[in-house]
Order: sequence, then C-alpha cells, then structure tokens
Amino acid sequence: MTTIDSTEGRSLFTASEVGACLAALAFAADRHRDQRRKGQTREPYINHPIRVAHTLWEIGGVRDTVALVAALLHDLLEDTSATAGEVEARFGREVRTVVEEMTDDKSLPKDVRKQLQIEHAPQLSRRAKMIKLSDKIENVQDLIQDPPASWSHERLSDYISWADQVAAGLRGTNSALEARYDDVARRARKRLQAADGA
Repeated sequence: MTTIDSTEGRSLFTASEVGACLAALAFAADRHRDQRRKGQTREPYINHPIRVAHTLWEIGGVRDTVALVAALLHDLLEDTSATAGEVEARFGREVRTVVEEMTDDKSLPKDVRKQLQIEHAPQLSRRAKMIKLSDKIENVQDLIQDPPASWSHERLSDYISWADQVAAGLRGTNSALEARYDDVARRARKRLQAADGA
C-alpha cells in the first residue's frame, strides 16, 4: 500500500485517498471556474471550498476522506451545473449523500432556505455537521474581513445571528470546530460593535 510519509505525526493517507481529494479539487475548480465570492475583492469562488476542507483538516483534525472530499464539493449541486449523479459516479454514494445534505433547495425563497438550515442542522450526519460548521466559520470570517460592498452593517449582524442559530444545532460534533466558530463569531461581533462606535 502506497502511503504519504508523515514526519509530523499526521495520519497516513493511501495514494487512492490523496487521489480522491485531488480529483475533487480539480472537479470543483472546473465547475466553479467562472464564479467569484461576494466580497469586495471578488476572489475566485474555489478558494472557499478549499478553506472549508482545510479548516476541517487543520482545526477539526478530520482525517476522513469522505468528509474532506465532500467539503471540496459541498457547493457544487447548489451553485453549479453539476448533478448528484455525476458526484456519485466520480466519488461514490457516501460523498454524494453528504453533498446532498449540504445542498439547499434553490427553488425556495431565501428566507425559507435559511430557516430550513436552522431546523435541519441537528438532523445532519456527523460528516455534514462538521462541514457545515467549517462552512459557517469561513463565511463569518469572510464577511468581516471582506464584506460585500452592498451589505449594510445590519445585514452583516443579521447573518452572524443566523449563523449562530445554525451552529447551535451542530453542537456535540467536533469540539475544536465549535470552539473556532465561537471565536470567529465573537471577533466578528466585536468588530461590528467597534464600527458602531466609530
């Protein structure tokens, strides 16, 4: 079995596991290639799923290939032309199931989708909960560091309050990710409060 040598005590990954992560990254990069984040810097969208997967690995200590691959693909069904069938054909049924858990129904109004995220959070699989936590960590951090130009102070504050409600339903999953979310949300609120006083 081919493995990556670990000099830092990290888990060893087989060549096929590394290959799956790289294939997911390539697939996501291709499908998100024309998309940009909403922030003022308009960074490439693919940076977001990369950071979500990296947060799972670095902060959450997640070494589950299915979760890492699904993290890289978590916005595909919602935001690109990729289909669940394509995801399953390329990455297997387990990955497809987790990606589907992460996917909002875009036919519903935005406020309904947001409420459903709050309601569904406690019922998600452990893998999906960890990805959702990582996603919220990165989204809150991005909104404070690089907010969309059109977003008001109130809208930023409302997003953090909503993210708090989603995160509440994900508790008991990964203590390191939960602590990181709490820290990021605390710093975000502090920055907004400072802006209020400016």
